[in-house]
Amino acid sequence: MKKIEAVYIHIPFCNTICNYCDFCKMFYNEKIVDNYLIALEKEIKKIYNGDVIKTIYIGGGTPSSLTTKQLEKLFNIVKLFNLSSKYEYTIEVNVNDITIEKLELFKKNKINRISIGIETINNKFANFLNREINKKKFTEKINIVKKYFKNINIDLMYAFPNEKIEDLEKDLQFIEAINVPHISIYSLIIEEHTKIYIDKVRPINDELEEKMYYKIISYLKKIGYTHYEISNFAKKGYFSKHNLTYWNNLEYYGFGLGASGYINNFRYTNTKSINNYLKGKYIYEKQLITKKISMENEMILGLRKIAGINKRLFFQKYNFNIEQIFDIINLLKNKLLIDDGKNLYIPEEKLYISNYILVNFIGGSNE
Repeated sequence: MKKIEAVYIHIPFCNTICNYCDFCKMFYNEKIVDNYLIALEKEIKKIYNGDVIKTIYIGGGTPSSLTTKQLEKLFNIVKLFNLSSKYEYTIEVNVNDITIEKLELFKKNKINRISIGIETINNKFANFLNREINKKKFTEKINIVKKYFKNINIDLMYAFPNEKIEDLEKDLQFIEAINVPHISIYSLIIEEHTKIYIDKVRPINDELEEKMYYKIISYLKKIGYTHYEISNFAKKGYFSKHNLTYWNNLEYYGFGLGASGYINNFRYTNTKSINNYLKGKYIYEKQLITKKISMENEMILGLRKIAGINKRLFFQKYNFNIEQIFDIINLLKNKLLIDDGKNLYIPEEKLYISNYILVNFIGGSNE
């Protein structure tokens, strides 16, 4: 049985109603949250196999929207895990939820990494996001967080409708000023069934979005960040251990409503029905990951890393060279992939079209 060293816990509740989120339609309800935490504990006790856990990530939704009492219950549930002495333990927070009381509670319960959903400091997008945007307040909140935690991630969203390069530059200047060790970036994706899809919000054009993406890369690299994954940047020593679990195609536990996991060669997705989840009907679907599928995933996930895939480690893992399994001749010829002899990777100038490149490995093995 493989060692599983990572845990993802999904808290699907919010205390705000956003306009762009496809999954999180479960707005905060105290009674439902209490029942959910009871079900979450039951799921963990049923599935967790005692592995030594090196990274825990509590995401959402908005975990910080829970009351202090509910957070204490959640953290007591997390104590079920056998935590390594060298661990990374992250919780996502809404910047407006940050209080000294909650930060002290996080610290007391061994959390050592905070991920803050800033998205933007541009007031012109406040109505679109349906949230208060206050640059001064955001700065004050982050400075409070810095008194308790060194390992801080900020989420930056870009490609808002009607966004201009000048708007993005303001966000980047803010990021430079607050000086945190990790930045995650996301372009706005308009999903079906979301309010912005129903309202027929028009996205920006691809040319402008690409320009914004490379503007972010250039700016963050100049101020000392390493671009280590398509959408992630970090200062030395602050790469996300949890996300590297995904990109290295390693197994992990996923607990909670709608969570995904990868255990004992099976990938699974939990139900999005709160009624089924509370009844203990956790898993909605699962897939056996054959060696063929695992190699495809290795390519699709691993090529998200800027350093790409180590060819020697691929051979050690699968007893095949990449070239034996995948036809990459045209990708190399067209410089969509680079082979430096040690690693196979997507060149920076092609990162924006990475999805076009990665689709070549879906069902593309020769085994």
